[in-house]
Amino acid sequence: MKLYHYALSGHAHRAALFLSLLDIPHQMIEVDMAAGAHKQPDFLALNPFGQVPVLDDDGVVIADSNAILVYLAKKAGRSDWLPDDARGAAAVQRWLSVAAGEVAYGPAAARLITVFNARFHADEVIARAHAILSKMEQHLAGREWLVGDGPTIADVAIYSYVAQAPEGNVDLSGYPAVNALLRRVEALPGFVPFKKTAIGLAA
Repeated sequence: MKLYHYALSGHAHRAALFLSLLDIPHQMIEVDMAAGAHKQPDFLALNPFGQVPVLDDDGVVIADSNAILVYLAKKAGRSDWLPDDARGAAAVQRWLSVAAGEVAYGPAAARLITVFNARFHADEVIARAHAILSKMEQHLAGREWLVGDGPTIADVAIYSYVAQAPEGNVDLSGYPAVNALLRRVEALPGFVPFKKTAIGLAA
């Protein structure tokens, strides 16, 4: 397998993290996004949206980080990471949608301002970040993982941008249950860290 990634992308990190957690041999191919490599014809042939990550599994090309998580769990036959039953699968999908929605437009967007000079309104996206963090904190009351009794791809999808939220000036100190979840993910065998940037509250 080949994973086309960019080290500062949380979307790319979640795919790389899950490959490592599953101990699947793979080649990491860095896409020089600063130089516009993601907009070149050879990369656009893999993903017309011009985004990382992209997984190439011997010619089977999967774009989108959450789609990659689903693909890897299904291919590996790991129903512990992605339940086969309807209720469990739906519960995981709910958090994949949160990762693509509230997390992307909250903590991820806040980090885009400080790391990539994105033109978002800081107050607005930081407020969104705290809104989803508050919901996560409430959801995690009395539970260790987002879904069920063990880690799933829901936790992998949520991890990267929430863990690096302080880089976008989002303070995590008021969310003990969220922080406990992050530490549990980091304690999993095969965990690989997301590249840190000394910026925002993380400076």
